[in-house]
Amino acid sequence: MAEPLKNSFGADVPRTIGRMIAAVSSRFEEKAFVRSALDGYDELELMPRAWKIAHTLRRFLPDEYGKAIKILLASIEEPSGRPAAQGMAAFLLLPHVFFVAEYGLDHFEASMRAQYLLTQRFTAEFSIRRYLERHQAATLARLAEWATDPSEDVRRLVSEGSRPRLPWAPRLRAFQTDPRPVLALLERLKDDPSLYVRRSVANNLNDIGKDHPDVLVETARRWLKNATDERRWVIRHALRSAIKRGESGALQVLGFGHTPLVAVETIRIAPARPRIGSSVEIACEMASQASAVQRVLVDLRVHYVKANGRHSPKVFKLKTVELLPKGTIRFSKSLALTQLTTRTHYPGLHRLELLVNGQAYPLGEFHITAG
Repeated sequence: MAEPLKNSFGADVPRTIGRMIAAVSSRFEEKAFVRSALDGYDELELMPRAWKIAHTLRRFLPDEYGKAIKILLASIEEPSGRPAAQGMAAFLLLPHVFFVAEYGLDHFEASMRAQYLLTQRFTAEFSIRRYLERHQAATLARLAEWATDPSEDVRRLVSEGSRPRLPWAPRLRAFQTDPRPVLALLERLKDDPSLYVRRSVANNLNDIGKDHPDVLVETARRWLKNATDERRWVIRHALRSAIKRGESGALQVLGFGHTPLVAVETIRIAPARPRIGSSVEIACEMASQASAVQRVLVDLRVHYVKANGRHSPKVFKLKTVELLPKGTIRFSKSLALTQLTTRTHYPGLHRLELLVNGQAYPLGEFHITAG
């Protein structure tokens, strides 16, 4: 099983933060801060660990927020000793972001400046959301300004921080209800020169589509007019979840709205009773029953058994194909059944379907055993 993320956010994190702050503030009680931050630290997961450090910082930094944030920002200029190549290195600043989120809401300008600087070192997507909730109009206005900032990190904050369903963060309920303020920001960024930013735009629009599928489709259709190749990629990426859900509007936008004339044949699922930790091989053939070429989108849907015994579908992308008249094409997929932090496998009957332009064709089933 993959190593838990919290293991990359160990006791060295508060120690490093304490040392960096002590280098710029002679009054900072470094040893006491580290002791307090590490009290009960081992039992916590990654995000609670970062919150604990942030709360501890509040106790050991000056009571006045302006002075505290000045020290905190000065400290990030100090060498951390954590190599840039280390995957979790930038997460060192997650407690700083949480500090701004928790204690800076009554200090708008100072906190905006802090987030502007922090997002160029890590990301302020977690903290900016508090400001969108408390100071919506002012924060939206600032994000509109930042949409043209020279820094791609700052521009990405505009789209990533305003995502209604940002992973690891509470949802922005107001924008789930009315996504128009967010769409206005995305309009400014849909043709951004940075793929880093455009990917975030697509993810945000994908979020919006989960609550407003009609808005997603209308926006995608509008953006397709005179679209560059880069914008077309944004549209396809934004539609990915709707395509997996088989939503007709999204399929039509990408040209897969027609009902396919196909038959699924020669199905093979082996082994029929795989063990957790092994794999299962799936193969089938799809035969055209049309007299003309068909352009079809083909995916695999697996109905995984969950801990409560119910099923949860997961769609795997296969390919887009040009199916010749009366032609046949073969598909195959190997499903790993190893335990991951992102997916836990449970014993039970798993159903399989081939999705062709969103239409489901049963493939059969396999039964996972515990050992």
